[in-house]
Amino acid sequence: MAKRRKKRSDVLEILDRRVPPTATDLKMREVFRERMEVAELIHAARTNAGLTQGQLAKRVGTTTSVISRLEDSEYEGHSMTMLRRIAEALGQRVEVRFVPDAGRQFEHA
Repeated sequence: MAKRRKKRSDVLEILDRRVPPTATDLKMREVFRERMEVAELIHAARTNAGLTQGQLAKRVGTTTSVISRLEDSEYEGHSMTMLRRIAEALGQRVEVRFVPDAGRQFEHA
């Protein structure tokens, strides 16, 4: 039987259980959210290309277990090098952006 992919709402519920919204360490919550987003992006790009984890792994030159880990929201080892390899294998590119953080002010030195 195929393993059911967790929906984003399910993952956010897990996030809320692990790091309640009232937790003082909001940075930990943000880091987890970022890892979750990267994992979801990889999964979506792969499935939109109609590839299994094994097929993507072959194109990237790695193993299925590596792709599986990269699609796990708890995985902490994403590297730009691997993200570029995945993007290239899917005919895409990686784009990194800095966006304003509404909760913080930047102070000029």
